[in-house]
Amino acid sequence: MKTFGDNAYTFFSRLDFNVLLPKDVAVMNPYRDAAIQAILKNFLTRFYSDATPRVFIWGINPGRHGGGLTGLPFTDPYALRVNLGISHTIAGRREPSAEYVYTVIEAFGGVEKFYKAFYINSLCPLGFTKSKINFNFYDDPDFYRRVKPFIVASMKTQIGFGAKCDAAICLGTGKLYKVFLELNAVENFFDRIIPLEHPRFIMQYRRKTMADYLKKYLDVFNDLL
Repeated sequence: MKTFGDNAYTFFSRLDFNVLLPKDVAVMNPYRDAAIQAILKNFLTRFYSDATPRVFIWGINPGRHGGGLTGLPFTDPYALRVNLGISHTIAGRREPSAEYVYTVIEAFGGVEKFYKAFYINSLCPLGFTKSKINFNFYDDPDFYRRVKPFIVASMKTQIGFGAKCDAAICLGTGKLYKVFLELNAVENFFDRIIPLEHPRFIMQYRRKTMADYLKKYLDVFNDLL
């Protein structure tokens, strides 16, 4: 029987994007790189070599300093090396969302405990840049219309890895949460969706009260176990 990790590796290592994009928008697909595929295989073998269903956590789309670079959601090169212990040669700086997420993971009990219970990715598993700056898929209605079929198909496939469908977590309380609710109303992915403030919002605008958000995250995580 294939494991959660087997299914995930098959999906990401073959992930392709065949949508016509505006001239100033580019897609980031790190999974085409053999080195990223090796990192992905390492990660999935370590944490997902079983068929245990996980609670799913969904972000927007990978950014150019995090998942769009390393292939692992909310994971920058620093977290990849220090928190996950995966050696690599990827150059890159510390990314605020990754810093927050791994602070939460460590407070939860560490990477082993976290990834055995949770799976974290994004509604759109590939990220975009517009004029070389991170571009969220929902920022332009026409762009969202173009990528929506890809998003829905990708979510369905990932849920098939082994999702606990009674609840999912949305890392965003504004536009992303609205989009997720609208998709879920049609597709019936999950019984309920729990919104949490996005890591970057916390790090950029609420850093002084980060401890309060950390507690909120941990309370939600523990309630769903």
